[in-house]
Amino acid sequence: MSGFKAIVIRKGDSGQSVELSDFAEQDLMDGDVTFRVEWSTLNYKDGLAVTGKAPVVRRFPMIPGIDGAGTVTASSHPDWKPGDKVILNGWGCGETHLGMYGALARVKGDWLVPLPDGLSLRDAMAIGTAGYTAMLCVLALERHGLTPASGPIVVTGAAGGVGSVAIALLANLGFTVVAATGRPQEADYLKRLGASEIIPRDELTGPVRPLGKERWAGGIDTAGSVPLANLLAMTRYGGAVAACGLAAGMDLPSSVAPFILRGVCLFGIDS
Repeated sequence: MSGFKAIVIRKGDSGQSVELSDFAEQDLMDGDVTFRVEWSTLNYKDGLAVTGKAPVVRRFPMIPGIDGAGTVTASSHPDWKPGDKVILNGWGCGETHLGMYGALARVKGDWLVPLPDGLSLRDAMAIGTAGYTAMLCVLALERHGLTPASGPIVVTGAAGGVGSVAIALLANLGFTVVAATGRPQEADYLKRLGASEIIPRDELTGPVRPLGKERWAGGIDTAGSVPLANLLAMTRYGGAVAACGLAAGMDLPSSVAPFILRGVCLFGIDS
């Protein structure tokens, strides 16, 4: 029986346990492509899964890891052959399907995308789910019609993975970026990424009013809850916000005022 090393989450009578252990290849779940995982990333959802702070994992034992990049070792799928370089993001990996924090993964070939030319497997995971999510947010704002001339864009969770990439992307496109962070010591880092203004997270965590002063044309929010509600209340007429996270909570204590009085649009980003 061949095996490999993996981070494995198990659940017993005493609760959840996590350890680096041997995992049998024959115990991998069904799929028509097996690949050697060479790089993965650490995402917020992975942290929730490993710590057990949220019910992310739906089956046990579970190998966490929602994304990965590697080389195909076996395939019965018509699009893939051994030696192909592939990337995977999402599809329930690390939640309902064994994920990427192991040396091997077996998945459905339809879940995979080819590694783009000019990009290494390491580069792909340096971008990872966080970068992918950030780009989806930027595309949503652009589809809404926002341009640098529309006004500044605020990014919450600015020093995190999604926030960092979002700032770099927006700045590269010519947008004025307002970075909201709870880590003031990261101000220089955020400015190097392209942020024009740094604001403390506290400006978005106070009592929520139906409408506030119009401060920005749009936003990218990784927090949810009160920060997102305040961000919406301060968005200019006709603006748009892309929401992709719940670091502050899953609730949204907002009102319909930003939507029906200012025509603000809220886009949900599922990466």
